[in-house]
Amino acid sequence: MKILTALFFVVALSAAAQPYEVPQVPHKLNVAGITLTIRDDARREIQKDVDALWQSPRHFNIKVERAKTYFPIIEKIFAEERVPDDFKFLVLQESALIADAVSVSNAVGFWQFKDFTAMEMGLRVDDQIDERMNIASASRGAAQYIKKNNYRFNNWIYALQAYQMGAGGVIRSVKDVESGTKHMNITSETYWYVKKFLAHKIAFEKAVGGKAQQPVSTYQSDGEQSINDIAKKVAVPAEELLAFNKWIRKGNIPGDRTYAIVVPLPADKLPIQKEEKFVSKTVQGEAKASALVKILINGVPATKSLAGENMTTMAKRLGLSLPSFMSYNDLQGFEKIEPDRYYFLDKKKNKAEQSETFAENGDDLWRISQQFGVSLKKLKKYNRTSDIKLKEGQSVWLASRKPKNFDTKTTETQITDDTYFNWGAEPAEVLPPMVEVPVEKPIVADSTIKVDMPKVATVHVVQAGENLTAIARSYNVSLHDLIRWNQLGDNREIEAGQRLRLTENTDLSEIPLQQTTVHEVKASDTLYSIARQYGITIKNLMEWNGKKDFTLSIGEKLTVYRNQSNN
Repeated sequence: MKILTALFFVVALSAAAQPYEVPQVPHKLNVAGITLTIRDDARREIQKDVDALWQSPRHFNIKVERAKTYFPIIEKIFAEERVPDDFKFLVLQESALIADAVSVSNAVGFWQFKDFTAMEMGLRVDDQIDERMNIASASRGAAQYIKKNNYRFNNWIYALQAYQMGAGGVIRSVKDVESGTKHMNITSETYWYVKKFLAHKIAFEKAVGGKAQQPVSTYQSDGEQSINDIAKKVAVPAEELLAFNKWIRKGNIPGDRTYAIVVPLPADKLPIQKEEKFVSKTVQGEAKASALVKILINGVPATKSLAGENMTTMAKRLGLSLPSFMSYNDLQGFEKIEPDRYYFLDKKKNKAEQSETFAENGDDLWRISQQFGVSLKKLKKYNRTSDIKLKEGQSVWLASRKPKNFDTKTTETQITDDTYFNWGAEPAEVLPPMVEVPVEKPIVADSTIKVDMPKVATVHVVQAGENLTAIARSYNVSLHDLIRWNQLGDNREIEAGQRLRLTENTDLSEIPLQQTTVHEVKASDTLYSIARQYGITIKNLMEWNGKKDFTLSIGEKLTVYRNQSNN
């Protein structure tokens, strides 16, 4: 198979059929289960973006072909993570599905993560590999980030907006938060990023169906391997394989976990995604089962059940003894086999790659165990429970044990009594949409600020926009220890000005409190003069207020943090 990979999405586009006419923005549109009523002023704005996306048939078709190639992988991951399928169009908005896309703010990859945000979502970023450029890893990280924000707001549109401006930005800019609503208005005041997303969904939705000119599959790595070894196994030239896997920086794949390697297939073959042929084992190792279609979940082989199967018939089909099948899947014997659900062909692992997840409606520990390929016994131990029942939104630890004093109450999103949803977003500066370069996402973790500390820091004063993961990383302490030392609950909520212990025995009463000052900008003010006035750095002043340049507006309000003892 000889394919000029680097040129693939540019050539043969004459065969890519662009739809006959530019789609028109409808008055109503369903996105992630929410019915959006698009007002005329917003329709005109969104239509301009749709028209712009269609302006160059060549560029439009290049993006369509990339989507046909990669969307099957994204769709499968989003289904596993229970994120609405509509969000797949966001990757076109973020990077145009260019693996090594880099923004002006150094956000990288398919979903435009900055390095510390990527690592917070469980991606590996170092001199060996950069999973931001791995379509499977990055898509799972994006799904989990979007889902995390939906847990906070109980609203997928807010979660979309938070992908660009962070949860804190949404809280500050949306005046009347409406949680759990099924109907919203889109107006000219709606945040530009949301309208840009709607334009991409409308522009590409009907164009991305059909067979890809370049189908791909994903091959799961097994231990430390070189790209040359994998190329031989999949019968694809190493150079071509690397072109589809730019996340591999030095030609070798480490053995610390299982990685999804994108494998280009001949155009006459359908993509098989993560599925491989697998012959299951028996207890005696003598009987040979028929070839099965399987996937790897947490590195453990699993296959889907068939309609009408029970434990005995499924175990027989897999070539397993009934006790082995029950043991591998934490079954007691009274359960019914659920159709079209994955069941394991070997022992599940003792821990997952990610540290925690949140229970969805209808979840229990067994379903979480099957979803992440982690032993049910271990999950019970990690979460200090003998019961498998879970509440919606409850935190489930997947790789380590919850502290004894960890608050296990399920958090609930506050729902406003207001019936009118105000779409107005009022950041200090409204950035214009960028055409070719993906726009920076000021994710909460991106604005971590360190306050002045003694050489051996014992306390941290929370600054606006910080989160626990970033703070723990800044001081090289465990996230679980930070939660335990400060007796934080399941919601992990922290506020600007809050003091956090960085050691177990820190006495917070000995630490000076921090004062928050709001400075209103005058005509003569500059960032330099304001910083000097309060004895702070320009860098901190910009980070505290989410500013990307030195522009100030008369009457603009800036937040300043100072220790009271320094006043």
